[in-house]
Amino acid sequence: VANVLNFPGTRVALPVMFARTAGFVAVTGTTTQTTGAGVVLGIPDGYRSAFPDQIRDLTGATSGVLLAQQTAANLHVSVGDPITFNIGGTSSITLNVDGIVDLPQADSLFQIVGAPAQAQPKAPPDNVLLLPAVQWHTVFDALTVERPELVTSQVHVDLASSLPSDPSAAYFKIVGDAHNLELRLTGTGLVGNNLGAKLGSARSDSLYAQVLFVFLGLPGAVLAGLLTTTVAASGADRRRRDQALLRTRGATTRQLVNLGLGEAAIVGVAGSVIGLSSALIIGNAAFGSLRFGATAAAAAAWAGAAAMSGLMIAAAAIALPAWRDARELTVAAARRHVGRPTSPRWMRWKVDLVLIAVSLVVFWLTSRSGYKLVLAVEGVPTISVNYWAFAGPALLWVGVGLCTWRLASSALQHGKGAVSFVLRPLCGGLAGTVASSMSRQRQLLARSVTLIALTAAFAGSTSVFNATYRQQAEVDAVLSNGADVTVIEPPGVAVTPSAGIELTNIDGVQSVTPLQHRFAYVGNDLQDLYGIDPATIVQATKLQDSYFEGGSADALMAKLAATPDAVLVSRETVRDFQLNPGDTIRLRLQDGRTKQYTQVPFTYAGVIKKFPSAPSDSFIVANAAYVARTTGNDTVGTFLVEAGGGRSTAVAQAVQAKLGPGPTVTDIASKRRKIGSSLTAVELAGLTTVELGFAVALTAAAAGLVLWTGLAERRRTFAIAAALGANRRQLGSFIWSEAIFTSIGGIAAGALGGYAITAMVIKVLTGVFDPPPASLAIPWNYLALVTACGLGSVAVATGLTIRSTRHLAIQTLRDI
Repeated sequence: VANVLNFPGTRVALPVMFARTAGFVAVTGTTTQTTGAGVVLGIPDGYRSAFPDQIRDLTGATSGVLLAQQTAANLHVSVGDPITFNIGGTSSITLNVDGIVDLPQADSLFQIVGAPAQAQPKAPPDNVLLLPAVQWHTVFDALTVERPELVTSQVHVDLASSLPSDPSAAYFKIVGDAHNLELRLTGTGLVGNNLGAKLGSARSDSLYAQVLFVFLGLPGAVLAGLLTTTVAASGADRRRRDQALLRTRGATTRQLVNLGLGEAAIVGVAGSVIGLSSALIIGNAAFGSLRFGATAAAAAAWAGAAAMSGLMIAAAAIALPAWRDARELTVAAARRHVGRPTSPRWMRWKVDLVLIAVSLVVFWLTSRSGYKLVLAVEGVPTISVNYWAFAGPALLWVGVGLCTWRLASSALQHGKGAVSFVLRPLCGGLAGTVASSMSRQRQLLARSVTLIALTAAFAGSTSVFNATYRQQAEVDAVLSNGADVTVIEPPGVAVTPSAGIELTNIDGVQSVTPLQHRFAYVGNDLQDLYGIDPATIVQATKLQDSYFEGGSADALMAKLAATPDAVLVSRETVRDFQLNPGDTIRLRLQDGRTKQYTQVPFTYAGVIKKFPSAPSDSFIVANAAYVARTTGNDTVGTFLVEAGGGRSTAVAQAVQAKLGPGPTVTDIASKRRKIGSSLTAVELAGLTTVELGFAVALTAAAAGLVLWTGLAERRRTFAIAAALGANRRQLGSFIWSEAIFTSIGGIAAGALGGYAITAMVIKVLTGVFDPPPASLAIPWNYLALVTACGLGSVAVATGLTIRSTRHLAIQTLRDI
């Protein structure tokens, strides 16, 4: 202990003593209960205040002779009852139980320090007794001399040293500190690095957060760049004519290039300042922070990268075309448009179809062979992200955009007759003329349709992913808690199913379902057994089809209801005992009358992989009525209470007030904050709030602004038509036709593409979600909002275009 206390960063170091015993014995009434091998712990003074999470009080005193909950259940004892245990096989001692406790950190408490993961016990001991250190030494000091192999000690350490903010760096540091401590102990002790084990998971979670940030943020950044480029490029013709005019007045190529660079610099700097200022305001509102990163260096790096991206977009959209035109175009060439529109090279080379095909192949390969999104090799501090997993969705997103361009362009070029037919109710006799006009402008319209489709796909995929993510977080919470509110009766208390009736009278309680929790031997393997009512359990615990094999949740519950002795077991049990459907399984259950384990026959009916509040490995689900009849014991340990989700906390408080301090009452809202699957442990509330709001704004901007700039490029055509006497309705035929084509086509293509991309991403993350989602969650209200904003923006842009074209016809002709 002295060596550990002298180690840098050690704040508290307390010894905990362990002694193994052959078992515990208790006599209740006329029966005697005996457990298997157990452990007696010696707890020093000040331990519970130094390590408050190690021991949780359930009932009775908080000090003295404390019995673990499972041991109390096995012995059928409560506070004040005597228990006896053997010391070294030669003598025994009897003590009265002062309190009953739970050991939340039992896995780490009873680990084999220094042993590899595969050598660790599969489960902590079921039978544990806690004694004050002084009393423990009185009982076991002689044993340390006579049978030293039965006694061990641990030094539990609380470190006060600060760790790096990066989980990988913190993991590397704490692992190094543990090795350094082992070196200082010079072979007299081994180090169990519990903090390192937690940081090993935290570093994976931090990378999951980065992956989700890239997945949710990068497409939005790309779309913002495309939108900015499109808007900036809409002034290319104006700049080209201005350059031609300046050339006639003696401007040199260098001067023209400098003008383009100056315009790009002004746009880039102004946009970067406005963007970073807006990001600070939004970040403070969503995340409560005015910084872009965890450290000053990270904040500077993110801000610099964002500003540089803005400058590069401005340079690519303004400066580069201006430089190219200044060097290559003559005055005459800059003043006129020559030739027919040609298809882009990527369209002739079918790049879009190739990208979609490659994305499907990549998706098939990764889904077929299996992979891990985050690669964290055991014992290695450096971890990495397998971005190959996202190659399929990324390629599909690009391919969908380019394919949308191809389809829109082809429809206008080769389907003028069909377009004319569709537009006839709107345009009347001008339908053919409008269709021809749209065909000549097909590249411009295809670009608009593509940008709207990409933004719609981004909004749809982001919202569906977020809704599915929240759905799985709720599933995790239900798996952990069992229901909206869960009532766990204290050990040793016999409660019948009828006790749930008084809970139904509490305000806010919708239904109450009793749940048996017993222990059964499958061969020599002790497993948890849950007795259920198949008629009510699906609704009470929101069972998912993904929890089962060989049928849906409803189908297997119906099978249980139809076959009283039917039982569902884990895949591990099926494999270990070579079971086939219909086989008879003889389980050993404790008889409620004799308190002895007796054989009970069951029929194997299916496989269950997950069950609320059950362990993650092996467990059994059976009919509660059959278990009660065959064991002569209908007592239940848990009540599952439905409370409508949103009122779970208030209902839990009311239930606790009704039942008093004995039972443990937990609510799903508390569990939701403590969910533990690797992906859904990452909090996305702030990020998705920003992303979903940004998606709405981006969709509206893409639909309205792109249409406005596209129509503005043809203001000369509309102005001439207006000057020749075209009325508002005739002008509106041209403008509304293009608006309807771009908006409806873009939203439809975006909806299909977004659904395909999201389905692929969710499939990619199937191995990360635990359990995987049974179906996508569709946020219809949000999607309706996005669609309404997009169509509303189009309507505003179209109306403004029609209005300005009529009033500014003469001024427009003068300018051009």
